[in-house]
Amino acid sequence: MKKHIPNLLTSLNLYSGCIACVMAFQGEYFWVVFFIILSAIFDFFDGFAARWLKAYSPIGKELDSLADMVSFGVAPSLMVFNYLSRYAADLTPLTVINPYIPYIAFILAVFSALRLAKFNVDERQTTSFIGLNTPSNALFWISFIYGIQGSEVLSPTIMGYLIIALIFVFSFLMIAEIPMFSLKTKGFGIKGNELRYLLIVFIVAATILLGILGITLGVLFYIAISIFSSVIKTDK
Repeated sequence: MKKHIPNLLTSLNLYSGCIACVMAFQGEYFWVVFFIILSAIFDFFDGFAARWLKAYSPIGKELDSLADMVSFGVAPSLMVFNYLSRYAADLTPLTVINPYIPYIAFILAVFSALRLAKFNVDERQTTSFIGLNTPSNALFWISFIYGIQGSEVLSPTIMGYLIIALIFVFSFLMIAEIPMFSLKTKGFGIKGNELRYLLIVFIVAATILLGILGITLGVLFYIAISIFSSVIKTDK
């Protein structure tokens, strides 16, 4: 019975991701955020359960990637698509192409698939990541889009250009040869987990101060300290 627990958690990840997709189609951003975060929780604990119960399986590995593709690839892409669609008419003077611009959002889904496929065959990524992992990418997008909705800091047109630029940047980060640490750990002591605890403290503090945009900053901080840590190790 226990060997099925990790796959059950992975299936719940997928189920939550499917609901997030429906919510994205309907423009219900709060529920997109809720269900993708729920998917991330299931994604964390399916791996934890597999290690704790020693219930590894080839099916579990493939199921995990398929679930992540929906929850952290398709669902956030749909959210970005929905947001860009609201302002597509004003993005460029070329009214003929404006309705098609929101489809750029699905580049994120394509590169999420490439990222997951690469992860499955890359034996270097057993305890850490090379490139931005898909849950972090998804958390960036859902917190960013939810956080900026209704914001008047930037015009919708400028925000649209910024989002399109970020789509290409984050797509590149998912397949880039950049070492990034994993939050998965074998113990809870300070030694060896310094970066993990630093990241957690930063996200908690940023979220208290800025609300959901604190998660956005947390992902950017995660990328920054991963790159900085990698450069330090290379120089030694």
